[in-house]
Amino acid sequence: MKFARVIFEEVIWAGQISGDVIHLIGKIGSDVPVQADDFITYLKRQGGQLTGRSVPLNEVQLKAPIQNPRKIICVGRNYADHAAEMGSEIKEIPVIFNKFSDAIADPDAAINLPPISDAVDYEAELVVVIGQKGRNIPEEKAHEHIFGFCCGNDISARDWQKGRPGGQWLLGKSFDDFAPLGPWIVPREQVNYRDLDIKLRLNGVEMQSANTSQLIFDVHYLIAHLSKFCTLQPGDLLFTGTPAGVGAGRVPPVFLKPGDTTSVEITGLGTLTNSFV
Repeated sequence: MKFARVIFEEVIWAGQISGDVIHLIGKIGSDVPVQADDFITYLKRQGGQLTGRSVPLNEVQLKAPIQNPRKIICVGRNYADHAAEMGSEIKEIPVIFNKFSDAIADPDAAINLPPISDAVDYEAELVVVIGQKGRNIPEEKAHEHIFGFCCGNDISARDWQKGRPGGQWLLGKSFDDFAPLGPWIVPREQVNYRDLDIKLRLNGVEMQSANTSQLIFDVHYLIAHLSKFCTLQPGDLLFTGTPAGVGAGRVPPVFLKPGDTTSVEITGLGTLTNSFV
């Protein structure tokens, strides 16, 4: 079972994917579409239901499964090899930053490279989708607050992130479309997030390859830690960090240019592909 957000007959729907078919989800007692920003709440609390309309996947356009999260929380340097290639030591607590919601981009979307940056980089990441509201969540109960997982790409303008006075992490990470997401969400019950291969290919060439068993800070720990500071809400996104192999860590650096294509692939979660213009 997978959940997606799609355009069908010029209407945006949430849907449940089974094989090569998507079953559209409507609000209880009607065929009114449930959009993906709402479907987590409907499934967890109010009970969204299948409408009876089933459509081949090749007849719909996939959208980012979450479009307007309240929060996009990101973890920096959560793989030891990546921390090393960026010249950073492993910290006692995770490095946390965020992105604006306008950074969300669809699967297969063409992403505009900003004219004010010459150092745009890729970062394959496992993304956690929060499913249940919580504050001060015990680590042993963190799994109860996860709806599911998907692929993400934490695109980063390195010259803004690190090369401007003070280090402009928020601006360098939050250009429009700098957080491609998808292609769908897989429920937590179907995912062993501690043992997933994660890869990124640039123009078909493998640039990143790791396993989520290498995460320094575990997903459950991150949820418990973050919930000490803020209330996690259904639909919030947690980008869990990227492995080694980013463009900025290479000699010479490899930054994205017009015509490039990236593909993020995570075991069981599908492939998230985007082009750059």
